Amino acid sequence: MVKKKVIKLHSLDGIKLSSIYSGMYPKKRLDLSIIELDEKSIVSGIFTKNKAKSPSVIISEKHLKSGKPRYLIINSGNANAGTGVDGIKDIEKYCKKLEKEFSCNFKDILVFSTGVIGERIKKNNIIKAIPKLKKGLNKENWIDFSKSILTTDTGNKICSKKIKICGETVTITGVAKGSGMIHPNMATMLSFVATDIKISKIQLNSIHKKLVDRSYNMITVDGDTSTNDSSILISSRKSKLSYEKLNSKDKNFFYSSIESMYIELAKCIIRDGEGATKFVSINVDKIKNKKQGKSIGMSVANSLLVKTALFAEDPNWGRILSAIGNSDSSIKDLSNIEIYLGKILIFKNNKIYEKYNEEFAVKYLKNSDIEINIVINNGKESVTVWTSDLSYEYIKINAEYRT
Repeated sequence: MVKKKVIKLHSLDGIKLSSIYSGMYPKKRLDLSIIELDEKSIVSGIFTKNKAKSPSVIISEKHLKSGKPRYLIINSGNANAGTGVDGIKDIEKYCKKLEKEFSCNFKDILVFSTGVIGERIKKNNIIKAIPKLKKGLNKENWIDFSKSILTTDTGNKICSKKIKICGETVTITGVAKGSGMIHPNMATMLSFVATDIKISKIQLNSIHKKLVDRSYNMITVDGDTSTNDSSILISSRKSKLSYEKLNSKDKNFFYSSIESMYIELAKCIIRDGEGATKFVSINVDKIKNKKQGKSIGMSVANSLLVKTALFAEDPNWGRILSAIGNSDSSIKDLSNIEIYLGKILIFKNNKIYEKYNEEFAVKYLKNSDIEINIVINNGKESVTVWTSDLSYEYIKINAEYRT
């Protein structure tokens, strides 16, 4: 369901990438990458809250706190999760090879994996591939990199733009992967976004958290949070423009520019949700606060009954009402809410709207892009959550994932 479009890709000085096939998959495809960062670069990371997190996440979190990352190594095809001490030892062994090739320290390396959980990673394949990856490093290799991190994705997800601030050019380029096991906290995915603006680590961390909260933490496909979720924001600091010296208006322009990219990548993940036939926006309006709005939106988005009704193009609005009532929000009285499919008012004054015509709703649900609009009428805030429907194909993909 990913909409194919031509992306004008912008490389960044200070960041080089290399991707190859190392044998993680039976079928030959790109599956292993290295990113090399200039020594002045800074990195911000946000990781899964899953308590069964992969050793790759544990190591990367530790190295971000204690070191200054220069190299990122990323594989698909194997999550290296549920592998205990062996998983850590496997990472240490292939990182020793990387240390030797690049004359760096283990703490300078961030590690990322995605794929099947519970299987030992093919560390020897990675060790053999590192010299080849070193030779292939080039700042133009973003497309290959975006392909190398895919698992059940049907297409790569990439955004890139150049913006002008105070007469200076700032570049932002990013990729993401994700299709199934998608649920916020953070969402089940990998994301690597880079910019060249000069910025401090504290400010980069602050911006990154806000970006993730507005994008990846607002999507869900199946309600499952992975063991390997990672979002990385890099600044090569190669631009002449300093974020610290910008006025509020220019800072807001930079933020809105990068936020639009994060939201676009998040939407690409939903459009590519496993077996998805519908892209669903759930808008919760006139709500007391955003926390309440997200709770309601996510309750609807994760309802299997709502998702299957959308796949069937059945306007079974009672399932939406029930999901709203099942949310964790503190709202006790739902008598003032309104429920719409697109612009079609269905529920108002605690009952079905007297002018509701189900034929119009059935026709509306034949669209591939659907909006569920929920008006709570107890405040001024609004929130949007993005999700997909649940189809037969989702079951088929996940039933056959390892067979």
